[in-house]
Amino acid sequence: MISRFGDALRTTALPLLAVRLTDEPLAVASVTACASLPWLLFGLLGGAVADRVDQRRAMWAVDIVRGLLVAAFALAVGLGHAGVPLLIALAFLLTTLQTLFDNAATALLPSLVPRAALGGANARLLTGQQLAGGLLAGPFVPLLLGVGAFLPFAADAGTYLLAAALVASLRTRPSDREPRPCGSTLRKDIGDGLRHLWQDRVLRAICSATLLCNIGMGALIATLVLHVTRWLHADTTGYAAAMTAYALGSLAGGLLAQRLALRTGRARALLLGGAVQTAALLLMGTVRSLGALLAGMLLLGIMNMVWNVNQVTLIQQRSPASMTGRIASAFRTVSTSGAPTGALLGGAAADALGLNAPALLAAVLFALAVAALIPVGRADVPVVAPQDGSASARVTR
Repeated sequence: MISRFGDALRTTALPLLAVRLTDEPLAVASVTACASLPWLLFGLLGGAVADRVDQRRAMWAVDIVRGLLVAAFALAVGLGHAGVPLLIALAFLLTTLQTLFDNAATALLPSLVPRAALGGANARLLTGQQLAGGLLAGPFVPLLLGVGAFLPFAADAGTYLLAAALVASLRTRPSDREPRPCGSTLRKDIGDGLRHLWQDRVLRAICSATLLCNIGMGALIATLVLHVTRWLHADTTGYAAAMTAYALGSLAGGLLAQRLALRTGRARALLLGGAVQTAALLLMGTVRSLGALLAGMLLLGIMNMVWNVNQVTLIQQRSPASMTGRIASAFRTVSTSGAPTGALLGGAAADALGLNAPALLAAVLFALAVAALIPVGRADVPVVAPQDGSASARVTR
């Protein structure tokens, strides 16, 4: 949560600093693009490495390196030596390190809490991250930038180093990971993770559905400012209100996610979340009202958090302990590849069909995602035993 607060400071401040340094739209966009590219290049590798190392040590070591990198960047900004190439390099390096950190964090959680408590732990963790990154950090960025352009980055460096100390102090249970077979290679490990994801019909269906949803959200988010300012004829305050509604919805979704899963089962919670988000997108795309947009964004935030909590929990519950990092990274790499594709589709749809078309396109994609989940939502989803891969229990209802 602490490092996520710092991440939000940095990711908000980087584009603002880029605008100060250049008037070229492509250069400014390159900073954001390079912040997501490493997931496609190194996400699978990060998961394979996470399964080979002590995950707690990997996390605090990564945070120390990230803290030192951002501190050096803050110094460069303070001395007036920062340029767009340096911004791009920083964004790329930090996300590359994040591929190891996030996969290690996903794999580590089952050693901190019992598997039956993973849903509640994920809900608290993701809600805390949303609170820190979605609501608390944003208002600080203009204040810090007003004092000095280097301050958001100096604060980010401090949060990384503090987070490293906290992670290092964690007490974990003995690992139940099986020893790696002799002759195991990173390439084979990555292949095993992809193969397990493909062979597990539940995770395969959820990954396919998440990919469709990410394409839809990519289309919506890339054009949302146009939707608000041109189609609805609202100002930038309306855009800020829409993003705030989404963040508030995410916090409410964090409180709802585990309760809903206990009542319906995790796969059905995903099914319900996708259906509600489809309806929200139809509302946003057909009703030309800022109130409808805010209601839709609130519902999207609620059900997106329900989706994320139950998706991550199912990955952890259905993955052998020795493969959690690889399976999580395979899932994340495949599903997140949809966002840039969606952004391009959203821009093309807005250009050809109208500024509300991306929301309607997203609704169609979410409906397809719901259809992909129907087969696994008809019955309880079995939880796979940590090592032997057999179905040993069923999701609590």
